[in-house]
Amino acid sequence: MKRLTTIALCISLSACSSGEHETLRQWMDENSKDLRPNIPKLPEVKPYQAVPYDTQSLLDPFKSSKIEPESKYKQAGKGSMFQPDFDAREMRNSVLEKYPLESLKMIGYLNVNKRQLAVIQVDDKVKQVKIGEYIGLDFGMVTQISDREVKLRELIQDAAGDWSERESSLFLQSKEGSKK
Repeated sequence: MKRLTTIALCISLSACSSGEHETLRQWMDENSKDLRPNIPKLPEVKPYQAVPYDTQSLLDPFKSSKIEPESKYKQAGKGSMFQPDFDAREMRNSVLEKYPLESLKMIGYLNVNKRQLAVIQVDDKVKQVKIGEYIGLDFGMVTQISDREVKLRELIQDAAGDWSERESSLFLQSKEGSKK
C-alpha cells in the first residue's frame, strides 16, 4: 500500500513540473543569448628578480664576543672609552652590584661629618652607600646623593658591542601606610 501511494505521488509531481515553467525557460534563453561575461584581464606577471643579500658587512650574532663581554677576552674593540673593568668588579664583590637597579630601594639619607650617605635596601639587606661606590648590574657608580635621590652613571652595552653612559636615579621610597 505504501509503495502504491509513493509511486502515485511521484507521477503526479512529475506531471505538474513539466508544463508550467516552459515559458519561463524560453524567456530566459532569449534574454541570455547576447549576454557575455565581463571578466577583467589578469595583471601582467613580472619576472622574479633576486635581491642580493650582503652579510659580510653585518655583525655575526653568534660570535663569542657577542655572548661574553669583549673585555673578558682583552680585545680592544669599539667603545673602549667607556668599557668597564670587569676584573675590578670581581674584586669589589659588592652585594648591591648583584641586583638590578629596579630591585634596589633608597629608604634613607644620612649626613655624617658632612659626608652624604644613602641607605639602600634590597630584599632583607640594608646597606649604606657613598659617592663613588657601585650599585646595580650595569656598573652604576653613585655620582650624587641628596635627601630625595641617588644619581648614578651606568655603563651599558648596545647590540653592536659599543659601551655608552646613561644617567639613572634612585628616588627615596616612603613606607606605605605611614602617617605624615
